[in-house]
Amino acid sequence: MKANIYVSPKKTVLDPQGATIRAALAGLGFGGVETVRQGKYFQILLSSNLTPAQAREQVERIAREVLTNPVIEEFTFQIEE
Repeated sequence: MKANIYVSPKKTVLDPQGATIRAALAGLGFGGVETVRQGKYFQILLSSNLTPAQAREQVERIAREVLTNPVIEEFTFQIEE
C-alpha cells in the first residue's frame, strides 16, 4: 500500500509563499489565478501486512504527530492499495 499525504497551511493562516507564487504567475501573464496555497507532499510505502484500518490509523498518526505543525497546518491523505 502507498499513502499520499498533503500538508498545507490552515485557511486562517497567511501563506506568504503562496502569495509570492501568485504574484509571479500574474507577472508571467497568468491573470486568472486568484489564490495559491503552497504546501508539502509526502509519499509513504506501507508494509503489505497492514490491514486497511491499520494503514489509515498509522498514516493519520504520522501526519498528525510528525509531518504537520497542528497550530498552523492541516493535512489530508489517500491510501492506495
